[in-house]
Amino acid sequence: MDEQVTLKKKVDVSTRTADPASAEMLQQCTSCGGEYETAWDRYQAQQPQCGFGIQGICCRVCIQGPCRIVPKRPGQDRGICGATEYTIVARNIARYVAGGSSSHSDHGRHVAMTLLHMAEGKAPDYKIEDPAKLHRVAKMVGIPTDGKSDNQLAKEVALAALQDYGRWEPEACTFLTNTITEGRKAKFKHCNVTPTAIDQTIAQDLAQTTMGMDADPVNIVFGAIKTSLADYTGMHIATDIHDILFGTPKPVISEANLGVIDPDYVNIATHGHNPTLSSIVVDAARELQGEAKAVGAKGVNVVGICCTGNELLMREGVYLATNTAGQELAIMTGALDAMIVDVQCIAPAVRTLSECFHTRLITTSEQAKIPGSHHFDFHSEGAMEKAKEMVRLAIAAYKHRDPSKVHVPNVRNKVVAGWSLEALLDVFSKVNPEKPIKVLTDAIESGEIKGVALFAGCNNMKQPQDTGHLSILKALAKNDVFVVATGCAAGAMAKAGLLTPAAVDAYAGEGLKKFLKRLEEAAKPKYGLPLAFHMGSCVDNTRASDLLMMMADEMGVDTPKVPFVATAPEAMHEKAVAIGTWAVAMGLPTHVGVMPHIEGSQLVYGVATQIAHDVYGGYFIFEPDHAKAAKALVDALEYRSWKLRVHRATAEKYGTPLAAGY
Repeated sequence: MDEQVTLKKKVDVSTRTADPASAEMLQQCTSCGGEYETAWDRYQAQQPQCGFGIQGICCRVCIQGPCRIVPKRPGQDRGICGATEYTIVARNIARYVAGGSSSHSDHGRHVAMTLLHMAEGKAPDYKIEDPAKLHRVAKMVGIPTDGKSDNQLAKEVALAALQDYGRWEPEACTFLTNTITEGRKAKFKHCNVTPTAIDQTIAQDLAQTTMGMDADPVNIVFGAIKTSLADYTGMHIATDIHDILFGTPKPVISEANLGVIDPDYVNIATHGHNPTLSSIVVDAARELQGEAKAVGAKGVNVVGICCTGNELLMREGVYLATNTAGQELAIMTGALDAMIVDVQCIAPAVRTLSECFHTRLITTSEQAKIPGSHHFDFHSEGAMEKAKEMVRLAIAAYKHRDPSKVHVPNVRNKVVAGWSLEALLDVFSKVNPEKPIKVLTDAIESGEIKGVALFAGCNNMKQPQDTGHLSILKALAKNDVFVVATGCAAGAMAKAGLLTPAAVDAYAGEGLKKFLKRLEEAAKPKYGLPLAFHMGSCVDNTRASDLLMMMADEMGVDTPKVPFVATAPEAMHEKAVAIGTWAVAMGLPTHVGVMPHIEGSQLVYGVATQIAHDVYGGYFIFEPDHAKAAKALVDALEYRSWKLRVHRATAEKYGTPLAAGY
């Protein structure tokens, strides 16, 4: 403990985070004499990290190892089985993709089962909130809708989704092939990377990368790409069914950052990724306001953390407290009575920290238990009663607060969220009712804006919290880039007050500002238009992909020619590796701001940054310097926009179709 205290006193909290609320809590932690430990402290304690692991040349796929490779040293340049550095690096990356894909796809399976149970009358606490979206999804996957009740249609959509998990026939996943361009279909078929079933593809990836199996790094990478497309499929299923069950997001105004935790209320944080739980918790809290008032509180205040917070923000306007790096800091406010978690990105350390406070940690998934927490076996059947039990546990905890430990930063910012693709198109339609997407593509082709950038990804302790997201956003906005965001990247922007009309005036370049103001004049949105458009949780990156596909079809080109880029400035999770891989396969220049474990093989590094472009049109940009990363992204957009204008002008001059092969 003495070493920990000394370590804390040496740390300047301004180097740890760009978020003033987080900085205040970290300063509070430092001044308390080292009583509390956070992820920042554990990251520092892990230094120096293993150089073999950082380069991706440590192999642990059999128990002869671990084998650590020194490429230029004879005898140590191969593992015990003979695997070289390029095989080991490729296998490790492929297994990251498999892990990320299993996370997203299991999420999608869960909500598909919830939709099925609802349709069969087994989950009465859920209902279809968006019948129009149900019909659109049914048509998209080829299900006839005439003469069918919503429940009947919901059952058929759920079964179609579940078929994409376990299909044994050699047919492509429906939620993949029916949501991409013809060019991408042909490319994936040509490269033999089209998945037929999500579960099978992930299992094949793991089998391919076990000891004594595939040693060809290119073949392993192609297997990882196939797995990433299974990830995309599960994500699309999850987003579509979320919208059907909980409503397709529409513009909403709310607030974000730790200041939304109100000491006068019973505060409950929902943390994780699955709105199947958190949406019911919100409903239960509304019904139990009276019980909270009976113990002296003003009511129950539900706030969100991480992606389930994004889901609630998008649909319900529920306050967003923080993103993944700040989950411990929410407990440290001393005013959080319960943290209810479901799956993914939940640090086991929240349990340890909750012991220092009165906060009740509640787990709800049989796949995500934490020793010492309160566990509720949550299922779609009987969901409301379970949710009420959890809320009542928080109300009971309120009476055990220690007022001397309550410290809530007075930091909270307005946020305009709720930008599903449908909501964006609704704004565009006020300018062009016939072809809404043409409003965006015309602005790019005229040079008013340079293109579109998708911000995604996590927080990573290797960088100060939120710094990458915020600095690159400001740089791209200044350079007239239209920005959409998901996950913890969107959470960072929300906390910083950058998802508001005021941020447009402060940070947008003249072209972007002119474009957004023209949209505002036509659409007259109730809350105005923000600098960046919050499209949802990390599983909702398929909303941005759908935008890409619509732009490609409108422009008459395939996706690698569209001025559209992606960036994950603070990537951390295996899910980010999976998303980044399918983004490259979809044809996007994809920036990653934290070096993945890939530098141990020049061959695999070259495949990711150069060869991928030749095959799929997309490629990775690995760049931790935020200014250099922003320049690389702007350069990629300008190059694509310039090339598109040149070829379109040439086609018009000679009266020929737009070239397909440039």
